[in-house]
Amino acid sequence: MTSPGKTLLLVDDDERFRERLGRALMERGYRVLEADGHDRAMRHAAAETLDRAVVDLRMPGANGLEVVKGLLEKQPTLEVVVLTGYGSIATAVEAVRLGALDYLTKPCHADQLLGAFEPKAPGEARDATFETPSLARLEREHIERVLTECGGNVSKAARVLGVHRRTLQYKLAKYPVHR
Repeated sequence: MTSPGKTLLLVDDDERFRERLGRALMERGYRVLEADGHDRAMRHAAAETLDRAVVDLRMPGANGLEVVKGLLEKQPTLEVVVLTGYGSIATAVEAVRLGALDYLTKPCHADQLLGAFEPKAPGEARDATFETPSLARLEREHIERVLTECGGNVSKAARVLGVHRRTLQYKLAKYPVHR
């Protein structure tokens, strides 16, 4: 499936996710470099010859689309896949327009991710086994993202979300935030 020794850059601000996915990709024969955002990704791209990159869409600072653009400016032959927990048609179109091979939603296991790099025959459909997340899961992920952006400040996050602080505390108690 993959040739051992290929170098893959994994760009995601979620340290635990990045470490788990990085370990799984190493087990599949990749040399994995990790970056938590735009600046570190650009340093890797300047210092290393990369074969592939997996870029998270939503990160603090420069978003994943800016990372894709910067990586491809430095290394035009780089194969890039965008991975996100907050997918939309607009960002998928923009990612592909910038040069990404594919756009996948989290959760995604390593084999699905590597399959996105494999060439497809003209007219061949991609594997359409997308599992629609539940409304409760989407709500929880959105709350986690906003709470993170607010530095863990529940009152500020409640204002941003447009809910009462007690309502947000109730939801957080019901579905604890993963840290």
